[in-house]
Amino acid sequence: MTELRCTYRLQLGPGLGFTEARELVPYLRDLGVSHLYLPPSFQARAGSTHGYDVVDPTSISSELGGEEAFRALVGAAREAGLGVILDIVPNHMAVDDANRYWADPALREKFFDIDPETGRHRRFFDIDHLAGVRQEDPEVFEETHRLALALVREGVVDGLRIDHPDGMADPAGYLRRLAEAGVERVWVEKILDPGEHLRDWPVEGTVGYEFLNDVQALFVDPVGEAALSSLDSRAFGDLAFDAKLEQASTTFQPEVERLNRVARVQGVERLLASLPVYRTYDGGQSAEDRAVLEEAGLADLYAGRPAEWVTRFQQTTPPVMAKGVEDTAFYRYVRLLALNDVGGDPSRFGITVEQFHEANLVRQERFPRNLLITQTHDTKRSGDVRARIGALAGMADEYVALAREWLRPGPPDELEQLFVFQTMLGAWPISEERVRAYFEKALREAKRNSNWIEPDEDYERRVADFALEVPSFAGFEAFAAKVAEAGHRSAMAQTLLKLTAPGVPDIYQGDELVTLNLVDPDNRRQVDWAKRRAMLDGEAGDPRDREKLDLIRDALRLRAERPEAFAGSYEPLPAGPDVCAYLRGGSVLVVAVVREAGQDAAIEGHSSVRDVTDGRSYALVAR
Repeated sequence: MTELRCTYRLQLGPGLGFTEARELVPYLRDLGVSHLYLPPSFQARAGSTHGYDVVDPTSISSELGGEEAFRALVGAAREAGLGVILDIVPNHMAVDDANRYWADPALREKFFDIDPETGRHRRFFDIDHLAGVRQEDPEVFEETHRLALALVREGVVDGLRIDHPDGMADPAGYLRRLAEAGVERVWVEKILDPGEHLRDWPVEGTVGYEFLNDVQALFVDPVGEAALSSLDSRAFGDLAFDAKLEQASTTFQPEVERLNRVARVQGVERLLASLPVYRTYDGGQSAEDRAVLEEAGLADLYAGRPAEWVTRFQQTTPPVMAKGVEDTAFYRYVRLLALNDVGGDPSRFGITVEQFHEANLVRQERFPRNLLITQTHDTKRSGDVRARIGALAGMADEYVALAREWLRPGPPDELEQLFVFQTMLGAWPISEERVRAYFEKALREAKRNSNWIEPDEDYERRVADFALEVPSFAGFEAFAAKVAEAGHRSAMAQTLLKLTAPGVPDIYQGDELVTLNLVDPDNRRQVDWAKRRAMLDGEAGDPRDREKLDLIRDALRLRAERPEAFAGSYEPLPAGPDVCAYLRGGSVLVVAVVREAGQDAAIEGHSSVRDVTDGRSYALVAR
């Protein structure tokens, strides 16, 4: 198999099918990545823009070009020396007549998790047209994985990314079956709470959200916490609990009703909302799960409950967490939006260099091929936007003073205005079309003054109008430029850490240049590939784009030249609280300036930070 050096995630869909992706292979080879990382590519329902609504897991998507074009893409990648990783969707399929497993009543009962009393199906989160698949049944597993396993055995793809394993009845059993079937490289979309560790599953690791949150938290200056808290002093834990309880009591009532039919349990909604992590496993018998349950006051949660109730409860907490926290509370809590991302805990205001090193050492020991990300198709904002907003912590007093000047009589209300300020500072410049689309989604996700079921389009319009006025507010333009500069320095340093820390870096499509994406569908916009190809070939461009592209290309070139260094040891180097420095394999020095004061620090056993970095926020030195 191709050596893992760096994956590059493409989002195929309208305008970017297998044939168009094939044309990008020479560019990706020259950029220096080792693997093409493809989204779900099996047959999805008509009109799908993402591929997660599969109707036939035994055939390649005709909309993306069909099997011939898929194999031509893989062939071109192989010829260029690139491997291929494929995202698959085992937890659910589309409720659609084009889905033969759904259309046939007998197959429906066999393949899908159907409530025998009501005929309702287990959903993917709150999406009615996606039905949960019974992967715990060996025959269902064999049928739905026939094509995926064949592609692995034939050497067409090198590994699989498993979407939402926490929805399954038995994730560990499912992953064991994959390993027994000969799939050596598997990454799981497992969302870990800060401090939570991935179980000892037969996988390469997760898709990297824990790294995203740690690397951002490293660059959040703790000095800004008090000032930012003066704008939003609410306890995030309470806010998250309320949002989860709200979801459990409304959106997920069908799931609650099914639990109550299996076993009548008092206050099941509050129990679902109380779990502080996505889910437990095997009835909470592990030491990790027992600790989580005891901390939440739920030590006896599963005692005496029927096995079916326990399994269904464990399958229900992930969607309650995702919809309550990521898709509700993250849009309501506005202390610092940089901390509001998948798998994040906004109440954790930054981490120390020592904590970052500790997480890297654990990853090096347990899952050295874990993916490392700063953006995916599911993140709330790109790494560059997140870095800009995170930089506000280092200039909190100035930001808070401006924000108080900018506040206006609503609507939008004060919390929404603070959300607007940070978003506009993070994504500026941004078009009117994107502003209107984004705040429509943000307001509906927040579910305070609009929502998806009964949207208040007039209110949404007024909020977007306000957002479009913000750049004309006194001091905005100068402050936005200052934030952009500080954010770029942070983003560059974070990018370097992603490219060199223990694990396998992943680049989301287009993110080799400065990328100011917001949440899906904003992050699925067309990428200017011609611009990226021209810059890679040496054409002039924006200095920030050039710096980011050069850093990525140079780091990947070094990884190719010194694979033994990046497969070797990780040695933290003391350099004070404002610098993250380490050696890889004893020969590659990495320095990231976390805060400006770090420029005057010294790296133990090496020279001063300023000498190594030449005044930049980072340095990569091969010795």
